[in-house]
Amino acid sequence: MKDAVRDEMSESRQTHVTLHDIDPQALEQLVQYAYTAEIVVGEGNVQTLLPAASLLQLNGVRDACCKFLLSQLDPSNCLGIRGFADTHSCSDLLKSAHKYVLQHFVEVSKTEEFMLLPLKQVLDLISSDNLNVPSEEEVYRAVLSWVKHDIDGRRPHVPWLMKCVRLPLLRRDFLMSNVDTELLVRHHSECKDLLIEALKYHLMPEQRGVLSNSRTRPRRCEGASPVLFAVGGGSLFAIHGDCEAYDTRTDRWHMVASMSTRRARVGVAAIGNRLYAVGGYDGTSDLATVESYDPITNSWQPEVSMGTRRSCLGVAVLHGLLYAAGGYDGASCLNSAERFDPLTSTWTSVAAMSTRRRYVRVATLDGNLYAVGGYDSSSHLATVEKYDPQSNTWTPIANMLSRRSSAGVAVLDGMLYVAGGNDGTSCLNSVERFNPKTNTWEGVAAMNIRRSTHDLVAMDGWLYAVGGNDGSSSLNSIEKYSPRSNKWVAASCMFTRRSSVGVAVLELLNFPPPSSPTLSVSSTSL
Repeated sequence: MKDAVRDEMSESRQTHVTLHDIDPQALEQLVQYAYTAEIVVGEGNVQTLLPAASLLQLNGVRDACCKFLLSQLDPSNCLGIRGFADTHSCSDLLKSAHKYVLQHFVEVSKTEEFMLLPLKQVLDLISSDNLNVPSEEEVYRAVLSWVKHDIDGRRPHVPWLMKCVRLPLLRRDFLMSNVDTELLVRHHSECKDLLIEALKYHLMPEQRGVLSNSRTRPRRCEGASPVLFAVGGGSLFAIHGDCEAYDTRTDRWHMVASMSTRRARVGVAAIGNRLYAVGGYDGTSDLATVESYDPITNSWQPEVSMGTRRSCLGVAVLHGLLYAAGGYDGASCLNSAERFDPLTSTWTSVAAMSTRRRYVRVATLDGNLYAVGGYDSSSHLATVEKYDPQSNTWTPIANMLSRRSSAGVAVLDGMLYVAGGNDGTSCLNSVERFNPKTNTWEGVAAMNIRRSTHDLVAMDGWLYAVGGNDGSSSLNSIEKYSPRSNKWVAASCMFTRRSSVGVAVLELLNFPPPSSPTLSVSSTSL
């Protein structure tokens, strides 16, 4: 008994106990909760109730407070809620609030809470790879706004802040007209070095692989999911300008905005958070025009045209540059190639391929482009050549096992896959893959359906073969391949039959855009 008495807390023998650092009204509510098992958490009491519940180890109330605060997250208060969660060791709420800040950074950066953040927290935010911004210009603007909120006190921090802004990813005209002319930037020699680094990245695009560092890495928002876009194409005697997109989370297709031009035999690729439709055929002419899709506004806008009309071309993205190779200009098969730099909105010719290739596909693997198969006006090709951007040269690699034009080409797990196509006699369902380490091709499981003029993309560890033609009709069917099981399985069909279709994948946070506003929660009961 003596040991039991000795272990009792001293307060157990006192008639009055003083509780420090606890709100009286919150304590009263918690006492009532102890008797009734009911409590209402709302805007008026959550900030006093949560610390009191934490102190008294009433975890059910504490969790209800966190749940309520989570429901109230908004760009104007998420930084405050994040700080509150950190102070009271609410790890799940802290994580959710921080994720919300990253996902809504543009709106958050314009709030009073952001302007009052200490330097370290600003640096942590703008250093994050997971910052959700439509362009790096938004990060630069946020930094300048924060500095100018207390310009005398914060001017010395500019070099540290600019090291975290990815200046090479800014458009060149923005660099010259906004960054280079900003006195806060020009005042620091360290910033001049960063500006030179950015301009070198712009002026030497062929060296971007060598110049890559943390400031040239595009940001990718945490929580974004891949969305597959099927663009244009044709069926029977129709050429399509309409586009649709497949959301893996819901296993559903959605129609999105139509292009301004109908395009079949089109090249489609994604750079950052934009989709590019390049060249193609509109039913009358082979096209040099280009347009890009913004998923935030669900709209297409014109881009600078290529130097050459190209349909049946191959496109791929390497180091943020969009390459267009081969194709048909309305008169002859092409071996020429050119690249587009979205930072400068310019097309530049690069070395021509050794072979003229129409109905060619191009993919990126290990810092090189691969131009696969095609048709040279007399025969369907098994040849493949790769392009090194640093030396600006094309070199042949081992031939495919089969001749293929209009095949699907994609890269998955370090292997170059080629699916289907036409060998000059029939439409194919066979599939093979290239191992760059051994310079050899090997066959893998055939598709369930014969396909040519389809497109092939990698997404979520699968290869998706989309649309095309089976030799007699245009297809709206999709099938996907897992290298683990070496099997093709059917996926959800598109709305529209599409041969000569272009396909690419964007990582999106919200798709499709919400059709109705989210309801706000005013209270949570327990």
